This record gives sequence, C-alpha cells and structure tokens, in this order.
Amino acid sequence: MTIYHCMIDLKSDARALVFAMALDAWLTLLRDAGRIEGWRLMRRKLNLGGDDCADFLLEIEVRDLAQLDDAFRFLGRADDQATRLYDQMHQHIARADFGLYRPFPDPERVERLALL
Repeated sequence: MTIYHCMIDLKSDARALVFAMALDAWLTLLRDAGRIEGWRLMRRKLNLGGDDCADFLLEIEVRDLAQLDDAFRFLGRADDQATRLYDQMHQHIARADFGLYRPFPDPERVERLALL
C-alpha cells in the first residue's frame, strides 16, 4: 500500500465539518470509481505540533503508483460531477503540502535481505 499524505490548513472563514463532508463526497467518488483504496482524515488535537504541522492530516491509500497515476488521470479528465465535488472541497483549503509514503521496509526489500 502506498500513502498519499496531505497536510492541510483551512481558510480562516472555512468550517471544518463542511470541509470534511465535502472531502468525504469527493474521495467516495474516487474510491467507488476504483481510483483509490481508502482514506482517513485526522485533525490535530490540543494544538500540539510543531510550526510545520498543519491542522489536518489526510492519508489517501492506493495499491501502487499505477493506481495513483490512474487517479490523477481520472481527475484530469473529470466529468462535471467530479469537478463540482473537487471544487466544493478545495474551496476551503488555504494551504496544502503533499508527500508520498509507503511501508518500510517494503516486502521486496525484506525478501532481498532474507536471501543474504
């Protein structure tokens, strides 16, 4: 499993629950279309975190990089519904930073090490 990791801060006038519902609608569309496996949205608690920690952490799970590439292609040629859902979600975001993560050591690396 590969994790597309997003750290998100909302605009000052955005409502967190409205953002969360819009995000759920958009990502449900992607999941139901087979473009992602799942996701989870977390919010920082008690304002604990360093200066670089955003208010929200979104983790989107994909099987592999091919599925992630397919998701980006799907969004690039999105129909009206996908565009509308994306815009409803994205309008709340002030800043987002992204990263791509996978379990480590990965199964291939573990298998190679076992052979040594």
